[in-house]
Amino acid sequence: MTKNITIAALIVGAVGIAILWASGVPFPIYPPPGILLLTAGALFIALTRFRWAPAVGAALGLFIIVGFFASASGVDNLTGVHGTSIAVGTVIQVLGVVTAFVAGTVATGQSYRRVAAR
Repeated sequence: MTKNITIAALIVGAVGIAILWASGVPFPIYPPPGILLLTAGALFIALTRFRWAPAVGAALGLFIIVGFFASASGVDNLTGVHGTSIAVGTVIQVLGVVTAFVAGTVATGQSYRRVAAR
């Protein structure tokens, strides 16, 4: 269950970045790397059976969270200084990656607890 939440949360984070991109936020390359990373992470978790796969989602979520706070415009985007559509995209992105971090961490812990219980 939490593995599926991790996958969905990564996709939500990618959708948030797509909204930012469509709203005119400049990104260093085309397409925005966050969309590619989060989508690839969701596919990896969905298509593999490694116990540690959800940890990839947690790591990607943490990576984007750190990038958000390191960005000079991250908090301004969140508070709506640069426009409503950018604020909406940022909220969606942040909710997605925070959820991916938490759910990925929980899912990884659960998968290792199941193995230890056997």
